[in-house]
Amino acid sequence: MKKLLYILALCAVAGSASAQKRITVAELRDKIAGAWLGQMVGNMYGLPFENKFIEKEGDEALFPFGYSKSLVKMEQYDGAFSDDDTDVEYLYLMLMEKYGYEPTFAQMREGWMHHIRDRVWLANRAALGLMHYGFTPPFTGDKRYNPHWYQIDPQLINEIWSYTAPGMVRYAAEKSAWAARITSDDWAIAPTIHYGAMYSAAFFEKDIKKLVLGALKYLPADDRYARTVRHMVALYEKYPDNWQAARAEMARAYYVDEPAMTKTIWNANLNGACGILTLLYGHGDLQRTMDLGCAMGFDADNQTATVGGILGVLYGAKSLPAQLTMPFDHWTKPFNDRYINITRFDMPDASIEDMIDRTVEMAIKIVCAKGGKITGTGDKRVLTINTKAAFEAPLEFCVGPAPRIESGAEVDYSFACITNRNCDWALVAGELPAGLKFDGGRLTGTTTATGKYPVTLSLSNGKEHIEKEFEIVVRGRNIAPEAKNILANVAKTNKEVLYKCWITFGHPMYADGVEVLNDGVLGGEGSVFYTLAAEQCLPKIDFLGYEWAERRTVHAVALHMGCMEEFGGWFSSLSIQYRGADGRWYDVGGYRPTPALPASDTVFIQPHFVEYLFEFDPVETDAVRILTDDAVLIHWNKDTKNTSAFLSVTELSVYEN
Repeated sequence: MKKLLYILALCAVAGSASAQKRITVAELRDKIAGAWLGQMVGNMYGLPFENKFIEKEGDEALFPFGYSKSLVKMEQYDGAFSDDDTDVEYLYLMLMEKYGYEPTFAQMREGWMHHIRDRVWLANRAALGLMHYGFTPPFTGDKRYNPHWYQIDPQLINEIWSYTAPGMVRYAAEKSAWAARITSDDWAIAPTIHYGAMYSAAFFEKDIKKLVLGALKYLPADDRYARTVRHMVALYEKYPDNWQAARAEMARAYYVDEPAMTKTIWNANLNGACGILTLLYGHGDLQRTMDLGCAMGFDADNQTATVGGILGVLYGAKSLPAQLTMPFDHWTKPFNDRYINITRFDMPDASIEDMIDRTVEMAIKIVCAKGGKITGTGDKRVLTINTKAAFEAPLEFCVGPAPRIESGAEVDYSFACITNRNCDWALVAGELPAGLKFDGGRLTGTTTATGKYPVTLSLSNGKEHIEKEFEIVVRGRNIAPEAKNILANVAKTNKEVLYKCWITFGHPMYADGVEVLNDGVLGGEGSVFYTLAAEQCLPKIDFLGYEWAERRTVHAVALHMGCMEEFGGWFSSLSIQYRGADGRWYDVGGYRPTPALPASDTVFIQPHFVEYLFEFDPVETDAVRILTDDAVLIHWNKDTKNTSAFLSVTELSVYEN
């Protein structure tokens, strides 16, 4: 309470004469409570129906579905339990409290790596793996490195940026876009922006259709998801009393006819569309909205959580029906005022009322910092909001893949990311390899000067100035394309086995055979080779390499990983061998990996589409190979449990000394 009074005192001296909206602090709290409680209702209501209705919608005759299996867990924990629709947002509240209401990407990465250690999937899991590799956002969501960039993930974990920005719709949309790039890219961040704008606008708008259409202002008119939202509104108008018909057309357009590369049941555009139909046909009735959200199908719990929170903001926590917030007779407060953490490391259980109060404090702090003010005392306190507030991403260096520079090859590499590309860049210390130049964050030119070159770069946005050290590595010439033969114990992927598994990527991703190892293509359709051979989950050692027509002197090998499945694709250990003049294979001895290999072979920290460079003392040879002890993971899915271990790789490069 003392902290809240301090924030209110600071806010009283702020103000703005720009376009304003006003809300009492009491109403603000009721609506923020509605956001949290509505999401909890939707998350737990939808969980039993996650991925249940795919080819056909759920049966309306079974409404209300009820909490089903979730009721057992609520009884077990005597309250609400955490899941990925609410726990990451609680984590984000903790990070805002720790670092300030606009944390940096680097701080977000730190929070993810400490608190999120399991129970993440798809784009979230891929982002976490890239964080452990060394990336910071937005590179962790970049489609070049995160092959799940188009999945649903960001729209279910980012609502808190908006209900801590009541009525500041532009700010909420821009901040949501910034946060969505932690896990995603391109059109897949648009649902997050749209839902974020709706959450912020819902503090002052009660008409659902106006809310849906108004939030489109924050997306480009030709954006894929913007077109999808307009399509959903048109379907609602075409079939005002037949949600099943609208759902059928939606599923055909965005699932059945979805391009093969992005056709999954977790697609962001598809599931975003489900949420819009759920909102429109629910007519503001939370019970019916929950049932429709489940029946629309696909990744149902995420839709129900997101739209449940929107209704909570629209109408306030007081409007939420008691049979949904207090399903047990002995509960006297929503979810017994208990939020029990069962998903995140070092994240405390919480009183839900305390979570709400802390979120209200954060919202007031943000409103005041962005030109708002507070007036009045006691129950008469009113928050005045600057509706024109904008979000500006914190100044920081974003860390992505190191420049991949080969002797004699043209270089065109940018250190910049989407949030700092328009800042002023400079090289302030160190020397570049001969033949390369640095301008505007971009490294260009051609060099033959192999070696390692430490440099310091500076970055400025006109108000702040920061510096960071980088190391530029110039390798020898890649001689893999000149190989006479590719060496492999598995030369063709057994796709019959693969397609029986619980795979999460579109079929065009997978290459047929080992010939892609030296084609220079690091990602995209047909780029990823799996050394998947048989349907048996056994320890397995794979080898991949090359032989040349004449002897070469080599000093490094680079392994460029492909996409990882939940049940495999990475290795527990790796060795490098060369063939001696006597025809026998010898170990190169110690090698120096850059970056360091993963700390363990747990699935949650394995990165997709990254490169490991292995340097060693030069050897003269006519053949080189790597041997990997493939990780063995027993998967939960019955069709995947017996799949053999395998390695996922897009490229294997060998560098001449």
